[in-house]
Amino acid sequence: MPKSYVDFETPIGRMRVVGDSERVDRVDLPKSAGCRPDPSWKEARGKPPAALGEARRQLTEYFAGSRRAFDLPLAAGGTPFQQRVWDALRRIPYGETISYGELARRIGKPTASRAVGAANGRNPIAIVVPCHRVIGADGTLIGYGGGLPVKEALLALERRAAQR
Repeated sequence: MPKSYVDFETPIGRMRVVGDSERVDRVDLPKSAGCRPDPSWKEARGKPPAALGEARRQLTEYFAGSRRAFDLPLAAGGTPFQQRVWDALRRIPYGETISYGELARRIGKPTASRAVGAANGRNPIAIVVPCHRVIGADGTLIGYGGGLPVKEALLALERRAAQR
């Protein structure tokens, strides 16, 4: 099935969702959404394919503070190890953070925090698979593809919404 994409504005900048009518393959942050789309992708003008429209709707609700969990059909390609890390990311509660070491322990690989960090950095479905909730062992914000100001903004948004 051919891939389509839709770009849309958010409080953190212009984002891009990529996929088809049934599944979401990518959610790109503003830093990466400004990049050229893959030449094989088709821009969804007007009404986007169902999965992309639903992703845009749910992300809009997230930024409004009214959505804490996503219910989207995802199709992120990755190694079995990356898939384990990404599955564990989805289980980090909204508004909470954990360290890379804790994430490694949660997937049963307590000495693999660097490999977990690498898998986290390759997460193609930003925000929906909440890699922004992983921080350094000392509580500092480190390593985020969208940039640390975006990571900080996402965590602040979740803290504010969680307090309501």
